[in-house]
Amino acid sequence: MRRLTALLAAGAAFACAGSALAADMPAGFWTTPTIQGYGKIHYLPNAAFKPQADQTYKIVFALTQAAKSPGEVNGALDHVARTVNLYHAAGVPLDHLKFVAVAYGPATPLALNDAQYRAKFGVANPNLPLIAELRKAGVDVSVCGQAVAEHDFQYDWIDKSVTLALSGLTTVTTLEHQGYDLMPM
Repeated sequence: MRRLTALLAAGAAFACAGSALAADMPAGFWTTPTIQGYGKIHYLPNAAFKPQADQTYKIVFALTQAAKSPGEVNGALDHVARTVNLYHAAGVPLDHLKFVAVAYGPATPLALNDAQYRAKFGVANPNLPLIAELRKAGVDVSVCGQAVAEHDFQYDWIDKSVTLALSGLTTVTTLEHQGYDLMPM
């Protein structure tokens, strides 16, 4: 037990030190090469486990986290952008990325159109510019129709750039059946 406690304490200290070091990074250390302004990465050209440019990658992202605040981009959606940036920076063509992001549970509001998001939260929907960038890169951003109903949202409140899915559950299982890998977020 002492060893576990010591390991956890060391890990926490390392994480804090890492945060302090991140603040001292040189300009240009973090980039957003494909999804401009979102999903920042630091590319490591000699790192292990890099995606292969000649492969096609099929991933369904299950977005289940709420944003930290209504005025901030949903962190899970930003990680979808990070994934696109990492794969494309590794040389994988965008047409080899078959990515679907489905929002449900606490992530559902990210799919609201700007008028409804403003009415609910008092600010513009910060996710819509990111959704537009993801769409340009070929990512299908969708929302669970059951979660829309559970949140007491109307279906016509969903932004036109977002695909209305029957459910998050059926989206994930249908795509897994088609060979997609699940990436829970």
